[in-house]
Amino acid sequence: VQLVESGGGLVQPGGSLRLSCAASGITFSTYAMSWYRQGPGKEREWVASIITLGDFTTYTDSVKGRFTIARDNAKNTVSLQMNSLKPEDTAVYYCNARSDTYLVNYWGQGTQVPVSS
Repeated sequence: VQLVESGGGLVQPGGSLRLSCAASGITFSTYAMSWYRQGPGKEREWVASIITLGDFTTYTDSVKGRFTIARDNAKNTVSLQMNSLKPEDTAVYYCNARSDTYLVNYWGQGTQVPVSS
């Protein structure tokens, strides 16, 4: 199983960035997909989730209205569009795949997103 994130990088406050996660080794359409992040000196926190068919999404309060999670089951990818970025969004962002059927949880290696002028 591999989850490979991409799209991270330095961005200025107020800017936008789109993260992607490519999954392999799983039946992607049967997994709920999420993004988590871990800021400097902080614990990892949940950011957003999207269910298997992609018709229901949830977000942590601090990113509502700014971030959008989406999935493409044909391409085995999940994305996180991040707009109006703030310095407090600085973190390593991780892709997560969860199956409640098989009771497994997979993680990507993370991609860094520094938000700074």
